[in-house]
Amino acid sequence: MNIEQLEHVAEAAKAGSLTKAADHLHVSLSAISQSISKLEKELGVQLFIRNRQGTALTAEGIRIMEKAEKILAAIGELKEEANRCSDTLAGDLKIGMIPGPINLLIDMVSAFKTDYPNVKVEIYEMGPVKISEGILNNDLDIGLVLTSQSFAVQNHELIAEKILEGKMVAGVHKQSPLAKLDRFSPEQLFKETLVLYNDDYIKKFAYDTLSPYGPIDVLFTTNNTEAIKRAVQSGVAVTLGMDYSFRSRSPYPNETVIPIEIDGADKEALHLALIRRKDKVPSLKVKEFMRRIHRELR
Repeated sequence: MNIEQLEHVAEAAKAGSLTKAADHLHVSLSAISQSISKLEKELGVQLFIRNRQGTALTAEGIRIMEKAEKILAAIGELKEEANRCSDTLAGDLKIGMIPGPINLLIDMVSAFKTDYPNVKVEIYEMGPVKISEGILNNDLDIGLVLTSQSFAVQNHELIAEKILEGKMVAGVHKQSPLAKLDRFSPEQLFKETLVLYNDDYIKKFAYDTLSPYGPIDVLFTTNNTEAIKRAVQSGVAVTLGMDYSFRSRSPYPNETVIPIEIDGADKEALHLALIRRKDKVPSLKVKEFMRRIHRELR
């Protein structure tokens, strides 16, 4: 048994196909097939069911895979510990984040890159379901999502740690007459045209808050921050988001878009939460970045 065989098994389980696993690992199909067959022979168990639809773990394979993932995580941590001994961390750090509050990470990522230039940080904006799937499939290391009593992370394989409390606000252009308001009532907000982030909670909040007054006027829904910013700056629409999404210089440089509180938006406590796999030991670079998140955002 060797590390390469465990990596082959893990990739085949993740991809659901030996062909796809071979492509992802840049090895031949015969090489990965022989590698897995040798491991099955050595262990004395069949790890995969192979058919025309692809490959699927057997019951024994699922149990073996759980152990293999822990071994591979420990090996990754061992490598990073060696790097730390030479004052360096290296490798990829992949973070999934809901649209909007990415501005909270800009300075943090910049400082992290300065301290650990050999770590490649990648941030992906996506919805909470995709973030959860990415973490469970090991495509992402950690995620940042919105949670509340009615919008909690349900998957028992994930850990959610509350990081930052916030509330929903409306975003208007600072030169708009609406900027003179101290707060919006739902009736006032209903009369405005909206541009929304393609985020499940934001869409739910808009529907729950405004639909009792009639059909909601939504110009468009997107994850394109620049498009939302331009629509608000032009006076065409108002946007919705968490209050901490309007902090710092991004995504709204020079504070051209300002937050206005919404009546009743604080009825339910909302939190930005960090999620990760419960059964996976975080690597050293992940631990270091999580430590900074807790320090900077709490």
